[in-house]
Amino acid sequence: MATPHISAEPGDFAPAVLMPGDPKRAERIAQQLMPDARLVTDVRGMLGFTGTYEGQPLSVMGSGMGQPSATIYVTELMKFYGVQRVIRVGTTGGIAAKVKVGDVVIATGAHTDSSMNDFRIPAIKFAPTASFALASAAMAAVQEGDRVHVGSIVSKDHFYFAVPGQADALAAYGVLGVDMEAASMYATAAEFGREALTILTVSDHLFDSSADMSAEDRESKFQTALRLAVAAALS
Repeated sequence: MATPHISAEPGDFAPAVLMPGDPKRAERIAQQLMPDARLVTDVRGMLGFTGTYEGQPLSVMGSGMGQPSATIYVTELMKFYGVQRVIRVGTTGGIAAKVKVGDVVIATGAHTDSSMNDFRIPAIKFAPTASFALASAAMAAVQEGDRVHVGSIVSKDHFYFAVPGQADALAAYGVLGVDMEAASMYATAAEFGREALTILTVSDHLFDSSADMSAEDRESKFQTALRLAVAAALS
């Protein structure tokens, strides 16, 4: 039963899906975690894989960049393939001063400048949040020496455009970092009564570019976030 954007058959996806933005990163995660991983969809180059991790079924699929793309894939996974939980594994630009490059952020809520959630509930500014159960499972997997922060992030539609003073205000209100997908993923999970969580590696910082990760670092220094995401997915 293919959808407009996913070519998988019923039963091809596990109840839990890890979801990085980059489909090639999804492929690398699948190869790392699941020796038996098989490709279940590749429509528009958005790769999805299913296999087993320590005897439990698990899927990995890319979401693309931005809230519109992420919403399409999460909607189809939950509505047509019965996926119960989606855990985004990605990167974030740090905002709060206490957040350093290389740290991990567990996003319990996601503010946004997008209008995508504005019409979900009449006359309400809907504020979607992560699954408490998934966030708790991720926190339970934190090991000594892990640098992990828990709190809110902001999901923005623009990557390059910056509103003057906005980053300073977000920092003053304790927002940990910025991504481009979490708010719509949380809202979509709420729509279907399912669970979602976002776990991000800090790859750069809005107020200090001196320690920004290289492209190579972004691919190799997300193992802590991945470990926490797997723990949440299989909890």
